[in-house]
Amino acid sequence: MFLVLSLAACQQIEEKALASFTATTTAATSPGATKTGAANIVFQSTDDGKTWADISDGLPIGTKPFLFFAGKDELILGDDKGNYTTKTAPMTANWEKELAMDQQLLSVWSSPSGAIAINNSGQFFQQQQDMGIWMPVFTDFKSSLGRSVFTAKDGSIFIGADNGIFKSADQGKTWKHVMQDGWAFSLVESNGVLLCNNVGGILRSTDGGETWAVVLYEGGVGIDVEVINGGFAAITYNTETETRRLRTSTDGGKTWHAIDAGLPPSKLISSIKQVGDSFYCGHPKGIYRSDDQGKSWQLLLPTIGEKVFNLSFSGGVLYAVLRDGGC
Repeated sequence: MFLVLSLAACQQIEEKALASFTATTTAATSPGATKTGAANIVFQSTDDGKTWADISDGLPIGTKPFLFFAGKDELILGDDKGNYTTKTAPMTANWEKELAMDQQLLSVWSSPSGAIAINNSGQFFQQQQDMGIWMPVFTDFKSSLGRSVFTAKDGSIFIGADNGIFKSADQGKTWKHVMQDGWAFSLVESNGVLLCNNVGGILRSTDGGETWAVVLYEGGVGIDVEVINGGFAAITYNTETETRRLRTSTDGGKTWHAIDAGLPPSKLISSIKQVGDSFYCGHPKGIYRSDDQGKSWQLLLPTIGEKVFNLSFSGGVLYAVLRDGGC
């Protein structure tokens, strides 16, 4: 899944993160690939976080990623100088410049019919599977800048934008502005319940996205939402403690429970993923794993410098991308 840069609750890291690895890391480059010396940008693990391979080689030196997409067949990484792709074969990397998309990408999202990208001009493009080309889509969407795209199980398409959520029931021909109270980014669905993060916290819909209500608010914005086994996980910003908090819900988002008691408090927790029965957290101190539903956490991989790992999971592989501390 794509990692998106939140526009709210942006703050500098107050603690200098650890600068050395305690977990096993290796370099992984495909045979014959041109080495650039780029390192410490993208890592992957195929053994539940026990070991990590640095697959950055091939990216330009100095790459500062702000988006990362782990799809079925390829990885896409973007910075302000361009977009780069590589196949998802585990433990290899052969990054190439994405020539078909000549504009900076804001985000890339999965959809049943192929990945959908949004560029910095607000245009939408869909990848034509097995063809390596991108074609314009949603050309009739004329509202505020779109940030995310989500396809519900009933086929409805949602766009999270700077001014709310838009819904289309006719494959993007027409759009209805179903939520108008501030920006919305990530949207997820489980058992007919939709959630999204928002300036007002975490929002919930039980009527197919027609109406939305706040279900989790701690005085600050909602940072992220994820589907987990039996429910949802969320990252929120708590203004009382000035930290980001991890919560889970197993009743469709009605009630929420903290799972971060064993983590160092932080303003910059970036991501929460569930793989099997374990939770993984991207934190300014590194990558943590919990095997007991968040009661305790183990540091798997310390961070490098003042950066934060952002996590993705696809095809049985965990990906971790180092980004500058911030939102």
